[in-house]
Amino acid sequence: MSTAMIWIIIGVVLILTELMATSIVAVFLGLAAIVVGILLHFGLIESASMQYSVFGLVSLLLLFTARGRFKSWFVGFTADSETQPSSLSQDIGDRVTVLLDFQQGQGRVVLNGVQWDAHSNDILKAGDVAWVIANKGIHLEVAANKPQSS
Repeated sequence: MSTAMIWIIIGVVLILTELMATSIVAVFLGLAAIVVGILLHFGLIESASMQYSVFGLVSLLLLFTARGRFKSWFVGFTADSETQPSSLSQDIGDRVTVLLDFQQGQGRVVLNGVQWDAHSNDILKAGDVAWVIANKGIHLEVAANKPQSS
C-alpha cells in the first residue's frame, strides 16, 4: 500500500470519528490528511518532513478559518450560547412520543426527532403521546394531557 493511500485512509478514519466526537477537530485533520495523500499521489511532495509540514499547515489553516463557521452545523444550538437567546421555553406545549415506558416517574421521549430523558407524574407507556409541560435543561417534564394555554 502506498504512502498516499495510507494518508487518505487516515483522513477518512479521522472524518468518520467526528461522527462520535463532535469537537469539530477531527474532520479538519482528516481533510488535511486527504490533501497530503492527494499531493503525494500526484508527486507534488515526497519527503516525510514535507508531508508532516503540509499536514500541520493545512490542519491549522482549516481549524482557524473554517471551524467556527462549521461548528454550529455539527453541534447545533446550545441554550447557554452567548450568540443566541435561550429557547428552553419554546418546547412547552409540544407533543412528544414516549419511547420507553416510564418507571418511577422517569422515561424517554422523542421531541422533534431527538430523544430526551423525561420525568412525569403520569403513567406513560412506549408509543403513548405526551405533552411537554416544562424544560429543565437536558430533561423534559411531560404529562399525558396537553397543558392549558395561558
